[in-house]
Amino acid sequence: MKNFLKELITKNPIFSLCLGLCSSLAVTTTFENGYLMGFSVLIVLIFSNIIISLIGKHINNKIRIPVFITIIAILVTLLEMAIKAYIPALSNSLGFYIPLIIVNCIILGRALSYASRHKVKESIIDAFKMGLGYTLALSVLGLIRELLGSNTITLMDKTSSITGYIAKYSIFPSNDIIPNPLFLTAAGAFLTLGLLMGIINACKGDDTK
Repeated sequence: MKNFLKELITKNPIFSLCLGLCSSLAVTTTFENGYLMGFSVLIVLIFSNIIISLIGKHINNKIRIPVFITIIAILVTLLEMAIKAYIPALSNSLGFYIPLIIVNCIILGRALSYASRHKVKESIIDAFKMGLGYTLALSVLGLIRELLGSNTITLMDKTSSITGYIAKYSIFPSNDIIPNPLFLTAAGAFLTLGLLMGIINACKGDDTK
């Protein structure tokens, strides 16, 4: 378990492998957006790894990529339809970044390099590792950006149509800290990501000594 938790950081698809950066920078204006986007990718990862693990060895190498992308596209389309039906506010918030999960290099990369060559159980474990690492990264980015950018933490707002209530909290007294809207912009996203990657790489460097 200790090694598994360590790998979530040291082999994180965002902080260490630099995969799927577009969505991570674009949607993490709130903590809720971050973890919901991460959870969406996790779901697609698990099901795509299962399907591709079952059929991957029977697909000709010349058509592997089109077939895998088609499978991923079907899964993402089903997910998008479910989100539009049950969480319309989230669909409006994330916009076209949900369909863009289809071309998320994490999903296709794991399909090609791992799921197509391993058994179902191993592929599910791999999907959990990558998906949880991605969700963790987006959650941390969203938490920091929202806290510094608006002095709030949104646990549930877009999902209020399902949960029945809104959980959005102000953290610091307004006279103690002034939110900086910079962190809610693209520049703030790059700044936050860069600082986190620097801290993580520095910690990894200490471990190797």
